[in-house]
Amino acid sequence: MRKLLFVVALTLVGGGLGAPAAAGGTRPDIDSVRVWNELALTAVRVTRATDADAARLYAMVDVAVYDAVNGITSVRARRPRAAALVPGPGPRDGDPQAAAAAAAHTVLTGLDPARAGTYDARLDADLARLRAAPGPDAAVTSGAAWGRHVGESVVAARAGDGSTPVESQPAGTGPGVFRAAWSGAQYRNVRPFAVTDPARYVPGPPPALDTVRYAGAFAEVAVLGDAALPAPDLLATYQYWSLPAGSAQPAGEWLRIGLGVAAARRLPLPEQARLTALLTMALADTTVATVATKYQYRHWRPTTAIHEADTDGNPATRPDPAWAARAGSPGGSPEYVSGHSSYSGAGATVLAGFFCADAIPFRHATDSAPGGAARDYPGFAAAAAEAGRSRVYGGQHFEFSNQAGLGVGRGVAGEVLATRLLYRTGPTHVGSCPR
Repeated sequence: MRKLLFVVALTLVGGGLGAPAAAGGTRPDIDSVRVWNELALTAVRVTRATDADAARLYAMVDVAVYDAVNGITSVRARRPRAAALVPGPGPRDGDPQAAAAAAAHTVLTGLDPARAGTYDARLDADLARLRAAPGPDAAVTSGAAWGRHVGESVVAARAGDGSTPVESQPAGTGPGVFRAAWSGAQYRNVRPFAVTDPARYVPGPPPALDTVRYAGAFAEVAVLGDAALPAPDLLATYQYWSLPAGSAQPAGEWLRIGLGVAAARRLPLPEQARLTALLTMALADTTVATVATKYQYRHWRPTTAIHEADTDGNPATRPDPAWAARAGSPGGSPEYVSGHSSYSGAGATVLAGFFCADAIPFRHATDSAPGGAARDYPGFAAAAAEAGRSRVYGGQHFEFSNQAGLGVGRGVAGEVLATRLLYRTGPTHVGSCPR
């Protein structure tokens, strides 16, 4: 009977994680983290989940996967890691790949029961492949049982987290105020996954309507976001990052970027699971701070601001009742802050912190990329900057909302990296990078 081998990657200062993938001993590598995250991404697309609901689903799946894997690997590790939500120990003889698959399966069937048949078939195939390899079936059985326990625990723990029932903020009136009712406001009070208090990341107010700063942002979006001014490059950038309902949503694109970089660097299972758990917890908690900000300030979108500039008290702005946003719609929630920007700030910060380097080139095509064309980025911050600016190009946000949103995401991600999924003993960081 041959023992399973587990390779734990070490963080390399400035170079990230470059260890080869764990071979899994005599068992095949079923790539549980990637496969089951792809199923989660598909679930969000098929159900047309909101950005907030999508971020929550991803976090639940990846917290379960991480805790299932960590509960087994930490039993044997010289330096065990902290759990995300469900403490171990798991079974010492359990197969961590079976645990990861069973944990993700349990969460997805709980959140998306309409597609349970798809998840059942995938789990059956994964476990059959593991059992067909040399080695004891008992390891697969015990790993899967532990994974189911973790998945059930995550679903139960998040059942009363405040994400339901859906709440709406009524339509507002007057200068500077968002005019339409919008749903999803309950997320301002959702229990966070990782940070202590999301409210600490709610920024100060947007610039007052009668200030020079507001007038400058107004003038910029009035030109860059104007549908009447042809600009194919700006439109393409907006569309690339637009990610409407039916896509993986902004949080899903940053998860996809993380999965792609992890695959290119051949991260072993425990490190893949830790990366996606850190990333998705930060993205989910960014939702809470973002929605709280929108709810608190109820700032009007550029379309309304430009149509009614004669009411803002600013002599430097001029009304244009015919103005239309390049995006084709004014946007469905209050303008301040940009949610796309906050998700991007969080995603880029976690990835740079995990790999201990921002300048990691990658190629990526979003779900809404025109013609499915991929773009090349020199690093994570560059992609986040483009994602944020795309909202100005679409005429949906002012630049101050882009910058504030990026700041919200960076702040949330910074706390997650500083405090979560760390070694329980000894040094936990190389500089600001978690080990």
